[in-house]
Amino acid sequence: MSEHILVDVKDRVMTITFNRPDKKNALTHAMYQAINSAIERANTDKAVRAVLFLGAGGVFTAGNDLMDFRDKPPLGPEAPVSRFLQNMLKAEKPMVAAVGGVAVGVGLTMLLHCDLVIGSKSARLSAPFVDLALVPEAGSSLLLPRAIGHALASDMFFTGRVLSAEEALGAGILSRLYDDADLEAEARKLALSLARKAPDAIRLTRRLMHGDRADVAKRMAEEGELFARQLVSKEMKEAIQAFLEKRAPDFG
Repeated sequence: MSEHILVDVKDRVMTITFNRPDKKNALTHAMYQAINSAIERANTDKAVRAVLFLGAGGVFTAGNDLMDFRDKPPLGPEAPVSRFLQNMLKAEKPMVAAVGGVAVGVGLTMLLHCDLVIGSKSARLSAPFVDLALVPEAGSSLLLPRAIGHALASDMFFTGRVLSAEEALGAGILSRLYDDADLEAEARKLALSLARKAPDAIRLTRRLMHGDRADVAKRMAEEGELFARQLVSKEMKEAIQAFLEKRAPDFG
């Protein structure tokens, strides 16, 4: 278990906290492995009836740790990040996410698989995959346009547009907004309320709402192939080098 992922079960709620605030909770392979273990446990543990995702230090997550991905490209379906995306797609229990500060890349796309997503007024959501010479993941090339419309999704993917908390609320990514100081407590209350409801009714309602997710699974597989290809591309190398050198990339 990674020290950067905290897992706690109390009152039938499993809380998974991204705990790497000095790096804005950027996710590494080891962190994904710990998250996978927790979600897979939640699926089968009768003591868990809801899952809550939090970020430590006033930040949800800045997405994937670029240096970790550069050094160990997550290729193939057994890579920790690939397992995480599959686990989010196939999760059995209701999932709540509390977004404060930045939610970048997978920090945004994972929200599309959660059932209730609330935020604080400091929340800033973005999906700068193209800016990093990558493509969307987590089925988000299908799910994000469905959720917020093609035009706004295109704006986020192609330009890296950052949505404010109020914009994310208006777009329907977030369902509620709170002051930063109140976010965690409100998220815990929300997750606890789900854990107290009839579990079969929750499970069946989730099934009805999500429907047949074969199209999402297919899109996720397509994205995964292209994402893996881009990870080892010249474009990605230039994007990472430009990021490190704090300059604009040159794809000329």
